[in-house]
This record gives sequence, structure tokens and C-alpha cells, in this order.
Amino acid sequence: MLETIRNAFKTKEIRNKLLFVFLGLIIVRIGCNIPLPGVNTNVIQNLFDNNQALNFLDVMTGGSFTRMSIFALNITPYITASIIVQLLTIAIPRLEELQKDGEDGRKKINEYTRYLSIVLALIEGLAIVIGFRNQGFFTESGYTSVIISVVALTAGAAFLMWLGEEITEKGIGNGISIILLINIVARIPSDLISLYNQFIKSAANVTNRILAAVIILVLIVAMFAFIVWLQDGERKIPVQYAKKMQGRKMFGGQSSHIPLKVNTAGVIPVIFASSMLQLPVVIFAGVKPASGEGASLIQKFLKVCNQSDWCNISSWGDFKYTLGLLVYIALVIFFAYFYTSVTFNPLEISNNMKKQGGFIPGIRPGKPTTDYLTNVLNSIIFIGAVAMVIVCVLPIVFSGVFGANVSFTGTSLIIIVGVVIETLKQLESQMLVRNYKGFLGN
Repeated sequence: MLETIRNAFKTKEIRNKLLFVFLGLIIVRIGCNIPLPGVNTNVIQNLFDNNQALNFLDVMTGGSFTRMSIFALNITPYITASIIVQLLTIAIPRLEELQKDGEDGRKKINEYTRYLSIVLALIEGLAIVIGFRNQGFFTESGYTSVIISVVALTAGAAFLMWLGEEITEKGIGNGISIILLINIVARIPSDLISLYNQFIKSAANVTNRILAAVIILVLIVAMFAFIVWLQDGERKIPVQYAKKMQGRKMFGGQSSHIPLKVNTAGVIPVIFASSMLQLPVVIFAGVKPASGEGASLIQKFLKVCNQSDWCNISSWGDFKYTLGLLVYIALVIFFAYFYTSVTFNPLEISNNMKKQGGFIPGIRPGKPTTDYLTNVLNSIIFIGAVAMVIVCVLPIVFSGVFGANVSFTGTSLIIIVGVVIETLKQLESQMLVRNYKGFLGN
């Protein structure tokens, strides 16, 4: 990996692209530290200190939500809009046609995604500002501060959406994913410091400190290694193409394969499941707590949705909220099957193979091929979903049992590994294309 990056900086064209990416990320981090005008940041910080359930949202925004900066919404509206548009391609035939219409269709879908992102940013910004305003988060009264804050939040989300697309076009890698990556990475140093102070520095003697450091290091390395295996793992289904006679020559007959990734749905199921459980927590975060039996039920429901209250073995009164973890696991598995069914169609693959004269050895073309692909895909989805559950649940269990107060989760680790691997692959492909051009030029 280091050799790839070193060789990339030796090529002027690729070096300029990398520098453009770095410049864009610097702008992102600067904007994440510029607070909204008229906001009492101390009150907001106290809210997050007393409500660990908002950590997931703060990680996705690189800490900008805690500071209530102009980038507080970050790229979450764009991610939400992208997911909604992808799901709507099933229900709306027009979108499905655009998806199959090549580059022109993709541009039109991206345009719809941008418009929806702005609408979502406006709605989310208005909801956040009004909710927090009721708790005295703004130093000034009146609607002027509300309008300015909503405009600033919407503009910040729109700017990051534009910057992400510019990084994709003029840099290397997917710009939106890279911005999400830098947001997560920005929180890791503070989490490592927290782990050091809680388990290493506070240990009784040197032996315990070394033991704690080794256990933490082994867990982190093992998690990353497992995720790398999960991201690269795939099942190759062999495909044989029949020979065809054209004139006096025989063509075709080559062998190929269909690569089915173990983690077919990527990080989408985890994001969906986490977002569904975090949504009630975020909604009630800006609402003043009420009193009475109804308020007590709401508090219990929020504890079930809150990852910070899971796997707490100190007392049964807290451990019973681990029911939310079972709901979370069920949602991850459900969305793994659901999203894969949206993005991968065995019937379409089978028909395309049949048109091109291809077949799976030992399987007849047509419905038997479709059934075979469906069965293989279902088994792979289950393995990938279980692996994702392991990655996501281990940090939650560690946090609940040992009281580790860290913000990064299995979702964060999957995103980090996935984006880094994908960016490095694009970097290597661009270097390979560059070498071919140099060879042909000589």
C-alpha cells in the first residue's frame, strides 16, 4: 500500500489528483469547526455529554454536529437521498428505465438525487434548529437566527455534496465516501485517548497496563483483518460460453465466472438498521423531557433504541434494554437480503447468459440457472450478514460490558476499510492505465 502511494506521487497527473483530494478534506475539516452564528456551543456539548445515543450521528458528521457547525448536517442528506432514490427505482418504472439507460440515465438519476438532498437538508435543518431553539441553544431570540441557521445548514450540506462530486471527478475515489471516511477518522484519536485513560493509565500496575494495551491492540487489529477478509471475499461461479461458427472459423468457447461478493450489500444494511434505531433518539433529543407515565414509556423506548444501554451487565434493570440489540441484529439481516434483492437480479443474469450462449457447467439454462443463482446468493447473503453482525456487535458488547466510552462502531470500521480498499484499487488502476499509455507512446 505504501509503495503504491509512493509511486503515485512520482507521477505528476496522479499527484495533482491526490493533492486536490487532500485540499478538499482540509476544507471539510475547517468547515466542521465553524459554529453557526448565535449558537451556545456549551449547552449543545452538555446535551451530547448526557446523551450518548447521539454518538452515531456525531461520528458520521466528524464531530460537527456536537459543535453545531455550518457542516452539522454534513453529507447525511445526500446519503439518505441516494438510498431513497435507489429504493424508488423498484417502485417507479421511469427511474428503472433511467437506471438501465447508461451514462445519460445515471446523470439524470444523480440530478434527482441532488434535488432530493437539498429538500432533505432543508427539512432536517429546520427540525434541528426549531427543536434546539426550544431548549435555549441560541443566544438570540426571534426568527432571524432560525432563518440564518437553517440557510447555513442547508448551504453547508449542499456545498459538501458539490465538493464530494468534484473530488470524484477531479480526484481519486468516490468523493462522498472519502468525506465520510475523514469524518470517522477524525474521531478516532479522541477515542484512543479515551481507551488509554480508561483501561491503561488507570491500571493498578505496569503488568496490567501492558496486558490492557495488548488486548486492545489485538482486538482492533483482528477486527480490521476480519473486515478486510469480508470485503474481499467472493464466490466465483464458473460460466462456459458455447462455440459459434462464423464463416469458416470457430469463435467463442472461453470460460469466465460470475463473482458474488460475500458482503454483497456492503455497509448499507448496517447504516439502514442503525438509522432506524437512531431516528427516534434524534427526534426526541431536541424535545424537552415531559413528566408522567407517557414520558416514562418514551424513556424506556429510547433506551431500547440506544446502543449505549445495550449489554450493560451491572444490573438486570439496565440489561433488559439489550432487547434493542436483538432488534438491531434482525434488521441487519433483513436489510442485507432486501438490498441485495434490489441490486442483484438472478433472472436478469440468467437471461443475459442465455442470450450470449453462456451456461453454468452442470446447470441447464433458463429457470434452473435462475434457481441455482438464487440459492447460492441466499446462502452467501446469510454468511455475509452474520459476518457483519459479528463486526457490529463486538464493539457494542465490549462497550456495554466494560463501559468503554468510544464513538466508533463496527459500522465505522466497515466504512473505513471499504473506502480505503476501493480508493487504493482506483489508484492502482489509474497508475496501470498511465503505464500502458507510456508504453504505447514509446
